[in-house]
Amino acid sequence: MIAVYARQSVDRADSISIESQIEFCKYETRGETFQTYTDRGYSGKNTERPAFQQMMTDMGNGLINKVVVYKLDRISRSILDFSTMMERFEQYHVEFVSTSEKFDTSSPMGRAMLNICIVFAQLERETIQKRVTDAYFSRSQKSLYMGGRVPYGFRLIPATIGNVKSSMYEVYPEEAEQVKLIYELYAKSECSYGDIIRYFEQHNILKDGKPWGRTRLADVLRNPIYVRADLSVYEFYHAQGAILSNDPSDFIGTNGCYYYKGKEAPGRKQMNLEGNHLVLAPHEGIIPADLWLKCRAKCLAAKQVRPYQKAKNTWLAGKVKCAHCGYALVDKHYSTRKARYFLCSHKMNSRACIGPGTIYSDVFEEVIYEEMVKKMERFRKLHNHKNDEINPELTTLNIEYMRIETEIGSLMERLVSADDVMYQYISSRVKKLDKKKQELTKRISEQKLCQKIDYDEIQYHLDCWEDLSFEDRRQTVDKMIIVIHTADNDIEIQWRI
Repeated sequence: MIAVYARQSVDRADSISIESQIEFCKYETRGETFQTYTDRGYSGKNTERPAFQQMMTDMGNGLINKVVVYKLDRISRSILDFSTMMERFEQYHVEFVSTSEKFDTSSPMGRAMLNICIVFAQLERETIQKRVTDAYFSRSQKSLYMGGRVPYGFRLIPATIGNVKSSMYEVYPEEAEQVKLIYELYAKSECSYGDIIRYFEQHNILKDGKPWGRTRLADVLRNPIYVRADLSVYEFYHAQGAILSNDPSDFIGTNGCYYYKGKEAPGRKQMNLEGNHLVLAPHEGIIPADLWLKCRAKCLAAKQVRPYQKAKNTWLAGKVKCAHCGYALVDKHYSTRKARYFLCSHKMNSRACIGPGTIYSDVFEEVIYEEMVKKMERFRKLHNHKNDEINPELTTLNIEYMRIETEIGSLMERLVSADDVMYQYISSRVKKLDKKKQELTKRISEQKLCQKIDYDEIQYHLDCWEDLSFEDRRQTVDKMIIVIHTADNDIEIQWRI
């Protein structure tokens, strides 16, 4: 029996239909009985096609002695798949005919020409894929709508962007209020995804008629589509190694952002921002930049140690780390002893760390409280006599950043007239300075995230520390301290202010 195989991946005006392919193939049957095998809507990049698989099965059962196709690329566009298929044709003594290319598979030259043609068929497929990828990237950089699921809180409306007909998002007020509530709740230091889900269940807040889940909450909290992007958002993504398509001056605190995975970017795009693309979108954002950044930074931190886990014994929980290994110190209270201790979690779990030594929790808490008071006294003096937004560390970082910028500029000017030895020295020096510049950019971004802190409220909390609730102490510490490293009686505090 003769098998006539036809395939069409996309039904469009410039492609030959399955019916037309069969008509062309009928001539090669010479009036003999034939069976048609058709795959509509399947690509030729692999052999995962139902009719093709059925044809190969029938051939294995001895029902087919000849296969006819309209054109070579209708049956395969993969060199590996085609080679495997031809081996099976030879194994079962099945003749292969292409009506367009007129191949004779019984001769070595015919088989060689067949393999050459399949190479070009695969090249054509890969070229088409690259053109589609390049076109997608080009359109995405112009802030055009690229399809996909419409994010919660928005509706899709027609729009003309840069003389191109497209679509854009429009805020949907009812859903947008839920998005705002999610950010406001998660911004609290003790709040987790589970807390938000329970809060929504208690207040019968649903998403499309269904309860909220952790995955959907994470999608909302990590997506820059919601932010009113200002310069601090630009600096945050720049410091994380993302590729930004717009000029910093375009980030005026109004528009949301599109976020795309880069071609060479490693890992998941929401967990590792390096190498991914951020583009300003034409729609208006929902969440203020400072609130969005606070939640986004919390999401990034959550993939390592969980600094926002529920504290039970100490208001320093999640803030203290071992200076030897970097793992979190946990507060332990043994029933046989009265004192509480800070112990290295890495040492407890795997004995892979020597530990920070004996640290009594009560004594350590007192030391940290005293350091917080000293910090606020020093800061308050500056605060009272200068500007409300002053940050000595930020000023120092900015000065160092400007110094490096000046030195890089000077070195680049000398590069033009440098000989080989000087060229190598300048290149090496510029690389080191650029690396330090990137580190400074990240630190400056972190400092700016902490600019808008209510210092009067912190001072009030420190003055009445003994009367504060456990939760208020936790929130005060979170506003003042990023992390504490300690070991062998040495304490290093990384401050937010």
